[in-house]
Amino acid sequence: MNSVIRNRLLNVLLIAVLGLFLYWAEHNLDGYKIQILNLIAVNAILALSLNLIYGFTGMFSLGHAGFMAIGAYVSALCVLSPDQKEMMWILEEVVWPVSVIHTPFWFSVLAGGILAALFGLIIALPVLRLGGDYLGIATLGFAEIIRVLIVNATPITNGSLGIKGIPMHSTLLVNYAWLLVTLYCLIRLLNSNVGNVFKAIRDDEIAARVMGVNVFGYKVLSFCIGAFFAGIGGALMGNLLTTIDPKMFTFLLTFNVLMIVVAGGLGSITGSLLSSAIITVLLESLRAVEDPFSLAGFDVPGIPGMRMVVFSLVLLCIILYRREGLMGMREITWNALFRFIDRRKHA
Repeated sequence: MNSVIRNRLLNVLLIAVLGLFLYWAEHNLDGYKIQILNLIAVNAILALSLNLIYGFTGMFSLGHAGFMAIGAYVSALCVLSPDQKEMMWILEEVVWPVSVIHTPFWFSVLAGGILAALFGLIIALPVLRLGGDYLGIATLGFAEIIRVLIVNATPITNGSLGIKGIPMHSTLLVNYAWLLVTLYCLIRLLNSNVGNVFKAIRDDEIAARVMGVNVFGYKVLSFCIGAFFAGIGGALMGNLLTTIDPKMFTFLLTFNVLMIVVAGGLGSITGSLLSSAIITVLLESLRAVEDPFSLAGFDVPGIPGMRMVVFSLVLLCIILYRREGLMGMREITWNALFRFIDRRKHA
């Protein structure tokens, strides 16, 4: 059988198995475990979007929380009914046309992604001429500006009160469907000539420019696509949590996504997927270290935020002792899997 046809059939089979598992999980697991599975899908989308910018194109960006905030707020404003907005906006009256917008959920998610990409374009034009740490600082500043604007744009965003009672459309099937769409789009992109140019810019920007590549244009394209999928992830997260406010979208949120990308491997889609699952589960498991406990007869009070201290130490160890992360730049593919099986047979 042709390897391309074989791989496509195996992909379809894998998606079918995933669908059956999600259907079973939705009807048999408790709410907490379902929430963790949902968070894995959303974190995977966010990690893939940042990996495109940082891992595959080599741009150190710290503005993901800003794009997520845009996606979350745009989606929430689209799915809330006019009556809900009228009751919720207490400090100032909600402005038109926000007051009358009411769209289907899928449209709200796309709208969040598109507006995030538009903001990505606006920020990319001035800051992508910078490089390295300067680019990281500039994008971090952008994310903070977005958060401050959300706090002060009370007639649109409800200010510091946030938005509550968002209809929960982000089910397991919905979140993993968006994850599959994200995977398909990024894999097709990275396996195309455009993806090869992204990797060339990452490996040697000067050599790419000498070869006639429009480096700045491709950087802007990568940044906008990454921002689009970050907006998608933010929209899904907002609908999953049903409550959003500006304090959610601080640098800590970007740090969480960056930690997943670095731990999985810069430039590895497989690494981002595996790391999303591992780190999401570990972050939830480590909540126990924030609870009070007894040690050698002494009562130790709970310390809020201790799990992030533990994870920061883990990230530091990864950077020091396994800089390439879990997968490095390697991928797990059907062809690689069959080559491994063949080698084992002939060993």
